[in-house]
Amino acid sequence: MTMTVSQIRDEMADREAIRDCLMRYSRGIDRMDPEVLASAYWPGAMDYHTGFTGTVEQFIEWALPRLAAMEQAMHMIGNVLIRIDGDTAKVESYLWSVSVLPGDDARQVMVVGRYLDKFEKRNDEWRIAERLVVHDWFQEGPADNDWSAGPFGMTGLLRGTTVPKDASVDWLELRV
Repeated sequence: MTMTVSQIRDEMADREAIRDCLMRYSRGIDRMDPEVLASAYWPGAMDYHTGFTGTVEQFIEWALPRLAAMEQAMHMIGNVLIRIDGDTAKVESYLWSVSVLPGDDARQVMVVGRYLDKFEKRNDEWRIAERLVVHDWFQEGPADNDWSAGPFGMTGLLRGTTVPKDASVDWLELRV
């Protein structure tokens, strides 16, 4: 299961393209950007994801309204293990997600798990062809973040939001 330096050197561009795809997924889901989110998957890709089973197109229709109902959402990707075999790759990526469900009884939900992805390379581009989400741990409790007080007592901070209003849209020149 270990890889040689030569194997990794020969795969560097492919590995970086796979990582870029993983980052696009996180950005697309957190900024609720259906175009960026779809760009992480091949059309018709299958997703088995936290109570959902279907194609990526169905997943986007299912996920975005649920995310829109949340006050905040953030997905982080940690350890990434990539095994490339020709034009396919098996990838395990650790995930950490935190969300706030608003309301009178606002709840904060943290989920830790892994994305088990089958990637395919087509026309010199890597995307997800199949995704299975494995849940390893979660924590749920009252949301105790008070933006009127701010972190460390600092108010008026620039807050993340969704496209097209998020500051990163202009910063990264994503909508030219």
